[in-house]
Amino acid sequence: MYPSVEEKAANLLYFIIKNHSFSDGNKRIAAFMFLYFLERNKILYNKKGNKRITDNALVALTLMIAVSKTEEKDTMTKVIVNLINKNN
Repeated sequence: MYPSVEEKAANLLYFIIKNHSFSDGNKRIAAFMFLYFLERNKILYNKKGNKRITDNALVALTLMIAVSKTEEKDTMTKVIVNLINKNN
């Protein structure tokens, strides 16, 4: 369904935040699961050993997704994919 690891990660983050799967902490859990997924797929860090997405950027993204409209899903996931793209 999602051809790249980056797209899978972006949609994981988006859907955990937007679906309100948990009674509390959806953004925190989503951010953790996103980082865990990136780590398990060996794309959390770039070739220089730096995180592909900074902690502050992740906080901003989770808040941006939380307040976004459902019609903006494609835009939100594209932003995430572009930030974590392993070719960057």
